[in-house]
Amino acid sequence: MLESATAHATIAVTDLDRARKFYEGTLGFTVKDDRSDGVTYSDASGGWFLVYPSQFAGTAKSTYMSFEVSNLEDTVKELQGRGVVFEEYDMPGLKTVDGIAEIQGVKGAWFKDPDGNILSVGELT
Repeated sequence: MLESATAHATIAVTDLDRARKFYEGTLGFTVKDDRSDGVTYSDASGGWFLVYPSQFAGTAKSTYMSFEVSNLEDTVKELQGRGVVFEEYDMPGLKTVDGIAEIQGVKGAWFKDPDGNILSVGELT
């Protein structure tokens, strides 16, 4: 049944104006729809994700959403230039070097939005 559906991320934030500055200004996303329950943003494939206000924003300790890019190193450098700080991890199965890890043929880097929601960028190698 769901195998023919599309999937969309929903990201809870405490301050929608602050989140808009981050998702639009820092990350460069374009508003698809400014809704009463939040803002939807378009991605390069025609998909979308929703950023919405919630008292539970930033409470997840796992990755909320991932972005697939063609060149991770360039993307990380560009985002760092825009003020994004990448997480450093050193745990079993995950070790980053300059914010980037490689796991089974996939390179990834993680960062947080202003509410502490964990987002990632990745590249298939």
